[in-house]
Parts: sequence; structure tokens; C-alpha cells
Amino acid sequence: MIVAVGVNTDGRREVLGMDVGPFEAETFWTAFLRKLARRGLRGVKLVISDAHEGTGSPSARARSTKSV
Repeated sequence: MIVAVGVNTDGRREVLGMDVGPFEAETFWTAFLRKLARRGLRGVKLVISDAHEGTGSPSARARSTKSV
């Protein structure tokens, strides 16, 4: 299980999303991060995770994806 937590403008933490799946897989991370972007996540300044194999490239790609 993975959980994305963000900090709002008031400094309070909020759960942005969660999912269950093969969290070592790059395809899983890519889909998860794109889902957050489609739901309106913008302005990401920092991504922190354990040293999972699949987190590097997907976070860079998801941050560069633009929604119309």
C-alpha cells in the first residue's frame, strides 16, 4: 500500500491518494502519480519515498505531464 500525503497552505497534512499494488514496479508508480495529477495535484516541490525501484522515473514524468 502506498499513501501520498501533502501539506496545504495552512501547514496541515492531507492524504492526497492511496493505492494497493506492486509498489516496486515503475508502471504502478507512473499510474498512481498520473492519477494524482488528473485529480488536480499541482505545484509539487518535493517527493520523498523509500528506495523503491520504481519511483525515480515516474515521479519526473508525472511532474512534467500537463493536463488540458
